[in-house]
Amino acid sequence: MNIARHIALVDELCFRPFSAEHTSWDGGESGPGYHVVVLESSQGDCGTRAVTVEQYEKYRDALYEQFAPRWGETDPYNLQTVVLRTAHEEIPKPWASLSARARLAYLWEAEGTGRWVAVVVADLDEADDVRLLAVVTEIAPP
Repeated sequence: MNIARHIALVDELCFRPFSAEHTSWDGGESGPGYHVVVLESSQGDCGTRAVTVEQYEKYRDALYEQFAPRWGETDPYNLQTVVLRTAHEEIPKPWASLSARARLAYLWEAEGTGRWVAVVVADLDEADDVRLLAVVTEIAPP
């Protein structure tokens, strides 16, 4: 993992304009009010899925250690409660799709940007690659 590159990318996304429509780009996607970027991906190597999840959780925690002094220490945000709420209410992107992919997020309001930053390990879909994701959005978490 190149932590400096990941931090620089999150910093860039905090100021990058949002797309007016849902679009995909190399390593991520954007839409009205959000960017989602893949920082790391298992790229089909599911034979070591548990090891990959554990490693990506360490990477996520390392990013937390870099962002917490800047934006404050936070408790993990339980995305599974968001999944439960999707059955009864409309949850906006990116939170609805993120909650279907990950159990928890580290989450901050990025001072001076009007945006929220989340870092997650997306591992809930056994048929999909394990991914370390960063989300930058102007949509407050539900």
